[in-house]
Amino acid sequence: MDRDEKASLEAGAEPKAMDRSISNSVGEIRLGQTHQLERGLKSRHIQFLALGGAIGTGLFIGSGQILATVGPAPLFMAYLAMMVVVWVVMNVLAEMTTYLPMKGISIPYFVGRFVEPSLAFATGWNYWYAYAILLAAECTAGAIILQYWTHSVHVAVWIAIQLIVVLFLNIVAVSWFGEAEFWFASVKLITIIGLIILGIVLFFGGGPNHDPLYFKNWQSPPGAFVPYIGQGSWGRFLAFWTAFARAGFSFITSPELIALSAGETVAPRRNIPKAARRFVWRLAVFYGLGSLIIGILVPNDDDQLLGGESNASASPFVIGIQKAGIPVLNHIINAAILTSAWSAGNAFCFSGSRVLYSMALNGQAPKWFAITSKRGVPYVSVLFTVAIGALSFLNVSNTGAAAFGWFSNISTISGYIAWIVVMITYIRFHKAMKFHNMLDALPFRTPLQPYATYFMLFLITVLTLTNGFQVFVPSNWSATNFLASYITIPIFLALYLGHKIWFRTPLAIKVEDVDVITGKKEMDELAMMDETERPIPRNWLQKLWFWVA
Repeated sequence: MDRDEKASLEAGAEPKAMDRSISNSVGEIRLGQTHQLERGLKSRHIQFLALGGAIGTGLFIGSGQILATVGPAPLFMAYLAMMVVVWVVMNVLAEMTTYLPMKGISIPYFVGRFVEPSLAFATGWNYWYAYAILLAAECTAGAIILQYWTHSVHVAVWIAIQLIVVLFLNIVAVSWFGEAEFWFASVKLITIIGLIILGIVLFFGGGPNHDPLYFKNWQSPPGAFVPYIGQGSWGRFLAFWTAFARAGFSFITSPELIALSAGETVAPRRNIPKAARRFVWRLAVFYGLGSLIIGILVPNDDDQLLGGESNASASPFVIGIQKAGIPVLNHIINAAILTSAWSAGNAFCFSGSRVLYSMALNGQAPKWFAITSKRGVPYVSVLFTVAIGALSFLNVSNTGAAAFGWFSNISTISGYIAWIVVMITYIRFHKAMKFHNMLDALPFRTPLQPYATYFMLFLITVLTLTNGFQVFVPSNWSATNFLASYITIPIFLALYLGHKIWFRTPLAIKVEDVDVITGKKEMDELAMMDETERPIPRNWLQKLWFWVA
């Protein structure tokens, strides 16, 4: 770094390296374009962005469907098991994005750089497809919740209002988006903490009925396990596996939210690892205790749990509150769950638009998706993602529970495919770093690698192929459910094979040819600048805020 550049850094400017472009076999990325994504997200923003996307209607509403199908024990076990999967996915993503947290870069870029272009192309569109469908699922859930209070307003009106709010929050500057998501997610976290405390109080008989719940719903028929399809041990295992597969909807793409926000994060090499470490443990507490409380509050055979004719009261938390005889609180919780759906939809719209933006920069999507506003917002990508989210209007002609089930199945299998690709990408990245003797250059390293990734790759592959196993039982056969469970697999393969045949790309980039150098110098310079500007806490109050934020 020369004297003039050092002086410019001291004056608050970005290093000159940030004004250069980087290019390799994947494409060229301009690091200092006039209209670029803005680094306006702080540590608290990205942590709450990930938590906001993860703690959503999957826990508040979708868990009721799992409870009704297989009972409380498989529900609790499934969420704990899925946390291990999320932990590994989060770790590998954090390692790669902390190493190269470049603006305008998303996961498909790493796939193309470390594996091969055709897989990156299919992965990018699969991610965007998953996020857009998740946005539709959250809007559908929001409509279900709003109908709890009145049926006099047409469901299409509620869906339109939600889409307009999501569009507004994603079109304004990214710092506005971060603050909105921070407060949305804050309400959500306060709600889940309050519900966990309420569950503990009711467990010991502290409610209006003064009747301790203990584990009565685990003991009374049909018991903690509801055998699924089979009988005995086999039926209980299938019950757990069904819950495990469906629990994925609550976590799908939540680890990626931190990775996708890396290019818009202040001091990414400091904040991404911090967010990754805290995210998994916080999620484990919320989902572990939350799923346990659900099984305590509500019997699995309650006819209000999510089914074909269910409405907002299908939330097991609301059912539990009503059974406990607590007035008014059910309305407060439903309002909080509504903000939860809005928050998750907000996060998914953000992520889908950033995937499109990154693909446009890499030449894997039309160039107009890379157009940004003066505030650094890729508004064309945002508009296109919201347009696909309008599939939530399918709720107009079908029950909300049915539409929600379709969207959750479709997005879950898309998410599993994405995780498989993430595992493959990390394995190639790790091999390339080891080949070039650069493992020590990683700013953030996680335990049990790469062995944990190999195991998780096998597990998620099996989970993907067996996600909809129940449709192959003659009595459960449904063409609609089959398509919802597996339609994403042929779509992904068609994208992958079509791109490979058209562009004649190699099967995989050789390990010795994998580029782990390009962009590293620029990111190192950015990290040095971030550290020099890092505030130093002086008193106990500043230290507390420094830890939280």
